[in-house]
Amino acid sequence: MRRLILLRHAKTETDAPSGKDHDRRLDDRGRTDAATIAEWLAEHRLVPDQVLVSTATRTRQTWDILADLFPAGTEPQVEHLPELYSASPAQLLQAIHDVAAGINQLMLVGHNPGLQELALGLTCGASEGDRKLLSGSMPTSAVAVIDFAIADWADARFGTGKLQHFISPKILREAS
Repeated sequence: MRRLILLRHAKTETDAPSGKDHDRRLDDRGRTDAATIAEWLAEHRLVPDQVLVSTATRTRQTWDILADLFPAGTEPQVEHLPELYSASPAQLLQAIHDVAAGINQLMLVGHNPGLQELALGLTCGASEGDRKLLSGSMPTSAVAVIDFAIADWADARFGTGKLQHFISPKILREAS
């Protein structure tokens, strides 16, 4: 079995000082939300073996907050990939296919609409209830955890994943 953890970056400032979307930084709520999600991931033992992170400032900052809150001794391999910025679902799936077979839990930290479309595509065979969770939107700091009954990441295909969790800071706030 392989487990994929999709994480959309946390909330950001409207505009970067440079004027470039790639340079947008997390705002205060984004930093708080990223810490909330990190705590939830650690509590549920969803600690990745490897993390693929877009090179955008907001995704790198989101990952930095998560990395600081995971338990000591659980540091994953981290790769910052420029191709994850504005990636399509097919491009994201290709990045997943390129992951080494020894990685059991993989996390992608990226952007919409690619992440949400990837989650929908990977779980298109899911129950209507699971699909409904993903069909609205994937807000900032949202996490989709998808399991695959495969031995190698190269075997991950659209329609073969099973949604295990879909969580966001808002869902966590409403539950408490």
